[in-house]
Amino acid sequence: MANKLIVSLSPHVHSGDSVQKNMYGVIIALIPALLVSLFVFGLGAAIVTITSIAACVLFEWAITKYILNREKCTITDGSAILTGLLLAFNLPSNLPLWIIIIGALVAIGVGKMTFGGLGCNPFNPALVGRIFLLISFPVQMTTWPTPGQLTSYTDAETMATPLSIMSRAIKDGNAEILNELPDSLSLFLGQSAGSLGEVSALALLLGFAWLLYKRIITWHIPVSILVTVFVLSGLMHWTNPAFASPEYHLLTGGLMLGAIFMATDYVTSPMSHTGQLVYGISIGVLTVIIRAFGAYPEGMSFAIFIMNAFVPLINNYFKPKRFGEVAK
Repeated sequence: MANKLIVSLSPHVHSGDSVQKNMYGVIIALIPALLVSLFVFGLGAAIVTITSIAACVLFEWAITKYILNREKCTITDGSAILTGLLLAFNLPSNLPLWIIIIGALVAIGVGKMTFGGLGCNPFNPALVGRIFLLISFPVQMTTWPTPGQLTSYTDAETMATPLSIMSRAIKDGNAEILNELPDSLSLFLGQSAGSLGEVSALALLLGFAWLLYKRIITWHIPVSILVTVFVLSGLMHWTNPAFASPEYHLLTGGLMLGAIFMATDYVTSPMSHTGQLVYGISIGVLTVIIRAFGAYPEGMSFAIFIMNAFVPLINNYFKPKRFGEVAK
């Protein structure tokens, strides 16, 4: 009885890796998208990113030390930095500092530390902060600066995002509105309005390749989301030309960012590959439904948030294979 097998809380990482190593691996994968956002939005992107990361790290340190009274500080494991970076990637580059700080407090304080810290949170902390800000400050969260204003911050000129144009075309039933969309190449490279992390599909795909190469994530969740959105949006475009074509749905909004970096969060995603496929397909279906019929043009954040709640049920039904169990 002395030799007990002790299983710690998730995330469970094997092959000699550590939580810290994988967190910083994801941060490295986000560097291409960060560089593109700095190139496109300049000063505003830098201010939003630095503020978000600093606030998340500060709040985690303060809550750990003064509220939870823990001796070990967790800010060095990279999870708070990653949360701050992902939160920044979901924000416009002209968002006031005080709103960013509130979002960081909700992300860390409510989305993470309320449940006990890393490994205990049922929802992605950055998504909790983003959704809270979107509901609480809808005007500020949906005012998008025009790309190229490198020295502007709060006084930057604004413009409609491709998602808002697509949403207007669906509501008006007018396919000609889609002619206002940028070309696919511009969306792929990162020349459109939007949040910091959604302007360049190419940069996000480079990060995806890095994550796969380092085996930090597997292909199951991102690919199942992207394929589902492509197929379902293609069917809807075929039946209703006012619904944008599949490539626009893949290249616009937070689809790439959410599929690659947020839906794959270790703690809030299923453990088995089959469960991950079910999880990804469900996120893809919900995203298209919300984009087509919801009040908000973007449905990715809400889709991931909803499916986070179903992860325990998915894990209960699609259980990983037990070592030593004889297949019947």
